[in-house]
Amino acid sequence: MIAKTLKVFTVSLLLALAGREAFAQDSPPLVLSLDQAITRGLKTNLSAVLARSRMDEAEGTRERRLAAYLPHLRIETPFAWQTRNLRAQGISFPNSPAVVGPFTSYDFRIYGEQSVLDLQSYHAIKAAEEEQKARRADYQDARGEVIRLVTVQYLNAAYAQARVATARSRVQTSEVLEKLARDQRAAGVADGLDVLRAQVQLANDRQNLLATGNNAQLALLALARSVGIDLGTPITLTDQLSFKPLDPPQIEQGIQAALESRPDYRSLFAQRASLEEQAKASRSRYLPKIVVSGNYGTSGQEMSNLDPTGMLQVNMVLNLFDYDRKGERLELESRLDRNRRQIADLKLGVEQDIRAALLNLTSATDQVATAREGAQLAERELQYAGDRFRNGIANNIEVVTAQDALARARDNELNALAQHAEAKITLARALGDTEQVYRLFLGIE
Repeated sequence: MIAKTLKVFTVSLLLALAGREAFAQDSPPLVLSLDQAITRGLKTNLSAVLARSRMDEAEGTRERRLAAYLPHLRIETPFAWQTRNLRAQGISFPNSPAVVGPFTSYDFRIYGEQSVLDLQSYHAIKAAEEEQKARRADYQDARGEVIRLVTVQYLNAAYAQARVATARSRVQTSEVLEKLARDQRAAGVADGLDVLRAQVQLANDRQNLLATGNNAQLALLALARSVGIDLGTPITLTDQLSFKPLDPPQIEQGIQAALESRPDYRSLFAQRASLEEQAKASRSRYLPKIVVSGNYGTSGQEMSNLDPTGMLQVNMVLNLFDYDRKGERLELESRLDRNRRQIADLKLGVEQDIRAALLNLTSATDQVATAREGAQLAERELQYAGDRFRNGIANNIEVVTAQDALARARDNELNALAQHAEAKITLARALGDTEQVYRLFLGIE
């Protein structure tokens, strides 16, 4: 009976797994545009998620700092059954017992406390607010980097798929030329070496097709991970490599715009403001603090006989000696110095990013034009070489050479198109308003 049950269970499990595999194979591919990929990446990419988490954490820190200046209220309701040693308290009467009790006491009371003057807490609140601004800028910066990363991954996948199409076309051309070589040999125009040379070229092109196909699958895997798609889901890209010109800004205008809008640059200034507020809070540790506190409630020995009592007091606290402040001051001065150096360095980095992005964009634009011209010339070269071989004027060495030249020219064109698109998103990233301008820069409708 047990063996039969195990057999049924095993068969059911195998059928379920087979059905699941068949479903995975038959599932339709996910149609994905560049804009959709970026939208997915902004929602699921780990960098953006972590940056959002740090921004939320900074909000929580600000709320905690703000609590120091808000009223503190609590209710206490102690019920006590006790005895007391009067002699231990220094109380002694003739003919009186040392221990009194047991007796009960009831107390129902609300306590309140409000800071009236606390400059240390005030500057701590301001520091937390500036830190929150820094984390918000970091979140914007992370989203901009995700846009750039997803765009590059998408371009890599589109480039890899375009190379597959080119490699497949090259195999088809090699098959035609290999058949031509065999026909020429049969006609007595070519010899066996021409046929062998064409067959070697065909084998090389088939090998290249296999390699480019694998690279295309790897590129899709990287894209799927970066945008949070299940790695087993087939993907169909809708946006292919194409040339969409962009009128770039002038260098000085670009640098000025980047310094005003770059979130990483603004984050450093917010961090500096936070550190300055922390320094003020540290200096305020020696200033007086004024706190108003009080309580009100009822108390007594019997629940049926409770009398109202209360207290209101103003308390001033003055810190006379606190050696920890010296270490805190040195710590904050060091952090401020690092921050100033980071700001100065990033200012130069912003200019470098803008200049480099504009240089890359100009170069990529020129490369596209040159590569297209080279591809057209290579196609003509292959046509002429094929005609010469077909007419018996030359052997197929010229044909094989022209095939290699055309393959390089087409790959150069694809590479130039990918570099041009990447240069545009890099420029958008360098300017700082990546999320606002990436559609314009990439030509997304």
